[in-house]
Amino acid sequence: MAKITFSNRNNDFYQSLKSSVEEYFVNNKIKRTGDWRLFSKTIILVSAAIAMYIVLITASVNAWIALLLCMLLGFTLASVGFSVMHDANHGSYSTKPWLNDFLGLSLNAMGASSYFWKQKHNIIHHTYTNVDGIDDDIAKSPIIRQCESQKWVPAHKVQYLYLLPVYSLSTIFWIFIMDFKKYFSHKIYTTDAWKMNTKNHIIFWATKVLYLFFYVALPIYVWGFLPWFAGYMALNAVMGLTLSIVFQLAHVVENTEFEHVPLDETKHIETAWAEHQVKTTANFAMGNKIVSWFVGGLNFQIEHHLFPKVSHVHYPAISKIVMQKCKEFNLPYNKYDTMTEAVASHFRVMKYLGKKPVEEFHQVKAA
Repeated sequence: MAKITFSNRNNDFYQSLKSSVEEYFVNNKIKRTGDWRLFSKTIILVSAAIAMYIVLITASVNAWIALLLCMLLGFTLASVGFSVMHDANHGSYSTKPWLNDFLGLSLNAMGASSYFWKQKHNIIHHTYTNVDGIDDDIAKSPIIRQCESQKWVPAHKVQYLYLLPVYSLSTIFWIFIMDFKKYFSHKIYTTDAWKMNTKNHIIFWATKVLYLFFYVALPIYVWGFLPWFAGYMALNAVMGLTLSIVFQLAHVVENTEFEHVPLDETKHIETAWAEHQVKTTANFAMGNKIVSWFVGGLNFQIEHHLFPKVSHVHYPAISKIVMQKCKEFNLPYNKYDTMTEAVASHFRVMKYLGKKPVEEFHQVKAA
């Protein structure tokens, strides 16, 4: 991996922002981690997911109702990922490390590896957001092209038409292909993966086997192959679409910026890290409490990228501070009033990126 450095000589924005946010927590005498809002949400979402699974396995229900339950289970599992797993693996769910580690394994319960996700997301993505050549979250080429520095192929002309099918299959690829690619190659895109100890290996394989038992073997035994296949694909289609769309709206929309890093060169980014996070990230539907509840505050991605150790339940409050500081330091604060507007912006960007390049890469600008 190329060595990437940020220009932090002028870090006044972040220092001022950190001071104001710290003052907010001190003055209100509250912790940065989760509170009753997060704990109650955890109980509701996890209980709902377990209940739906038990009904699907033990009860005799109409095929269409079963299919609907599978889709609802997929959406609920995505919400568990947004609201519980995400905070836990960032260490912002609780002040107790063991509880964060335990709830972080909820990702393993959904078939993926929290061990690799922590490095892929917490370290690589949060440090090098939208840096092509390093950020694994925008490394989907040649299937889809997510920034102008990526190689164009003719299929990209219609990528905006096949985005949804690709997104709907994303969790299946993640669980059965990408995790194993990381495991056996010891790399996450262009970055060397952390060295795994015996415990890490055991958790990886044990949870993969348990996933196969609970999501494949047992349902096939109970339902038969074809009903299981229909339900499994429905579950993953909804979960994949939900996860992909929410995360894409954070960074691949109009006005968010991208950087390109040649893999054989040392690169210095002439921006402070915090300013880079602001310029490469966007919020959406900040005033919609229903959206905020189900997506675990990830519609406040700017706040999350600046303060990943703060639980998402605090993002609406500190967003006012962040917005004011961005204005004070003449920095952009990218946001969309509704989720619909953000989704439309994402598709416009993907359609734009599907056009055959006529010149060297330049930043995606608003249409």
